[in-house]
Amino acid sequence: MKKFLLLLGICSVSSAYAQGGMLIIQNFTTNYDFHGNLYANNNAGGGCYPIVTSKTPDPIVVPAGATAKYENYRDQYSSSGFPVSTWNVYLGAGSPVSPRPWNHPSLMPGGVISNNTKWSMSKFQMYHAGTSVPETYFNGDIGGNTLPCNTAPDVINTAWGNAKWFTITAGTDVYTYLVIQ
Repeated sequence: MKKFLLLLGICSVSSAYAQGGMLIIQNFTTNYDFHGNLYANNNAGGGCYPIVTSKTPDPIVVPAGATAKYENYRDQYSSSGFPVSTWNVYLGAGSPVSPRPWNHPSLMPGGVISNNTKWSMSKFQMYHAGTSVPETYFNGDIGGNTLPCNTAPDVINTAWGNAKWFTITAGTDVYTYLVIQ
């Protein structure tokens, strides 16, 4: 009975942590396309590892006025208008990168990587809409600001635009937003 209760407790904690919910990138600007990479990591222990980063495409492009949704590493491939086909996984400090396709078992909901990571930040550069010309002063690292794994600010304010990263929790549903205006 004790083993069963322990296993039930571990499973409930793991499922509550399962990738930390949906990530939504809302690019409300009319002048700029978002070009960025996504990061997720373990903020609850394990020295911030595993770390997952978007690999293909590099970078993700969300056009001016568009919204991208990333339900989880797997389901985003068929539901997002801007899917990631390959994720880079770092299992520990100094470990080699492991490129994994969107449908790799460890990245599926309930998989070991999915259960132990949350969306944590983005490294981005804004580009003039529809061009390959960057807006030099509208870029940066932005994230959940959860120390010690992430020191990126959750707000970036510039004369060219603003970006904010925040999380909303409603019951067991978690939504992480990157809003660009």
